[in-house]
Parts: sequence; structure tokens; C-alpha cells
Amino acid sequence: MASFLVAFSAAFGAAEAIRATQSRARKDEHRGRKNNLVIHCPKSSDHSQILEGRNVVLSGDKLYVDTGTDPDLEFGHPFAGYFLAFPDTEHSGLVSTICDEPPIMNWIYVDCDTHELKFGTRPYAESNYTGPFDCTRQDRRLTLGSWEGFFAVREDSGFWALYFDVDQDRLGSKLSKETPILEVQLLRVELQVQHPHEETSEKHDTQEATEVKVEI
Repeated sequence: MASFLVAFSAAFGAAEAIRATQSRARKDEHRGRKNNLVIHCPKSSDHSQILEGRNVVLSGDKLYVDTGTDPDLEFGHPFAGYFLAFPDTEHSGLVSTICDEPPIMNWIYVDCDTHELKFGTRPYAESNYTGPFDCTRQDRRLTLGSWEGFFAVREDSGFWALYFDVDQDRLGSKLSKETPILEVQLLRVELQVQHPHEETSEKHDTQEATEVKVEI
């Protein structure tokens, strides 16, 4: 009887461990799926009407809010990325495509001097803040260092660039008081599921892009 109880307990414990592992895998599955980033303004203001619901795009070497109103006038490349372990570290980085053909990936990082959100290859990224990137359980809002400290900043050009409040002073040490800024949240919106034959191609592209990214 005792041996039966021991065997039963061991089997039950193993089954529970498997279920727990499967549950964690399902919860973390979204981390490897491509997502867009969409702006949400937690506080209403004159600028929030311009920024609310807009997509994040990559242009030059920085991340911007796409505030364009002309659908025929393209501005940047839409963020389409996911979490990926940053090489030689123990934290999760963030990658995004920078073009569609070929689907080249770059790292997303925060410039340690300007606190701007930028993208680039590993040599450009690794001397800056590369993570840990994560997201909230509810709404899956992007975080860096377990904190949502993202701001949209209107540049002299009129475009809204994204920054991270590293010093937790609302960027007071980096920007003049006259610079328009607005606290924003970055919502991860999963890309739509494609048809089976397209999904196979997408998985292949993602694998290729990841391999390229790890190598650079």
C-alpha cells in the first residue's frame, strides 16, 4: 500500500509539473509572435487626439509615431516584432523587421545618452539599454525594466519620436521645458493570422530573420 501511494504521488506530481509547464508555454507563446505597437494615451490632452491609436514606425534609426493623414504618403516601416533573448545577456531583448523584402531584423534599444528609442544591429545596440523588455499581463503593454516609462516627443521637424524616461524625471534632464511631450503606452497588437500556406512562409521568414539577427 505504501509503495502504491509513493508511486501515485510521483505520477501525480509529474502530471502537475507537465500541466504547469504547458500552461506557462501557452502564456509565453505570444512572446514569439510578431506584433505591431500601437499608441495609447492614458491622459487626455490636446496632443492625445493626434497620437491615440497610431502605429509605431521605424525611420532613419529611430522609432516614431505615424501621425500621417495621407495613406499614399508612407512614413517609415511599421514596427513588426517580438521578444528575443539578447546575446550574451540574461534578459529579453526586442526585435523588429526594418523592411519587408528581405525580412531583416534589428534590435530595439534605448540610447543611453539621449534616451531615444532606436533600432540597429547588435554592435550599435549592445552599448545601450537593450532590456529587459517585457509586457504587462493585462493589455500586454510594453515595459522596459518592469516599467512603462515611454514618452512621445515632438521634434522640430513636427514628427513625434519615442523616448524612455530612464531618469524618471519626465525627460527633464534631456529636453527643454518648451518641448511638447506626452506620456504614452505602447500596446502590443498581434498581427492577423494568415492562411495556412502563407503562415508556413511567414514562419520560414521569421526563422530566417531570427537567424540573421543572432548572427550580427
